[in-house]
Amino acid sequence: MSKIPQTLTIAGSDSGGGAGIQADLKTFQELGVYGTSVITAVTAQNTTGVTDIYPMSSQAVKTQLKAVGSDFEIAAVKTGMLFNPEIIKENAAAVREYGWGNLIVDPVMIAKGGANLLQQEAVEALKVHLLPLALLVTPNIPEAEALTGIAITDSFSRRRAAEKILSLGAEAVVIKGGHGSDPEYAEDYLLQDNGESLLYRSTRVATDQTHGTGCTFAAAVTAQLAKGQELQDAVHTAKQFIQAALSEPLNIGSGHGPTNHAAYKARLEKNREVANIEVFR
Repeated sequence: MSKIPQTLTIAGSDSGGGAGIQADLKTFQELGVYGTSVITAVTAQNTTGVTDIYPMSSQAVKTQLKAVGSDFEIAAVKTGMLFNPEIIKENAAAVREYGWGNLIVDPVMIAKGGANLLQQEAVEALKVHLLPLALLVTPNIPEAEALTGIAITDSFSRRRAAEKILSLGAEAVVIKGGHGSDPEYAEDYLLQDNGESLLYRSTRVATDQTHGTGCTFAAAVTAQLAKGQELQDAVHTAKQFIQAALSEPLNIGSGHGPTNHAAYKARLEKNREVANIEVFR
């Protein structure tokens, strides 16, 4: 009897439930994989912003990683908010020790409300210790700019930034386009170390219910990889998942509300078109 694919999210806890560990586990559930978790920090936050951050000790993170790694057959791993260099190093060590493949690194740096979720000195640790182990890195435009020092203003600079991230050792990068300036479309750009690239374009959804979009997208890629889907197809599914989640807002809270994690599966079950995503080579 086959087992359900098992996944791991390593991230911060969001008390508002829209991002971080909570968003990842919801996404895993919706996409039919079993989710385990390692909490790197507890945040006090809601849709209006982050009030405070309480990072876990590196030993607490290490112990959680050991508990998961020693018992579960993890098919794909997603990292989110890692906060400091010590936590990043513990994660890199665990990836090596337990032989975890399909590592998706979402370099969470800044919350929707502007709070810093990654210490400045941790950016270098991320580059040195974790990105070389990654199958895929999923920065948004500001995060890609912070990782590379390249201002992304057009398709040429976006390509240059993607190439620089690949030079750090990752096998692929997708620069998400939610922060792009195009008022009509949101474009996610995938570049792989074999030179192949794809552009995933969706109609921009006019909504401020966007809290947790980055976490959710990366978690969806992780779930699909755990199920055996190829990378390019997994990114396509994740784009569909987040487009559906944005298109049917829950309108929760008084700020940047969470996305609707249930929308994708509900559309499938009703035999509706999930989302129209154009793909360009």
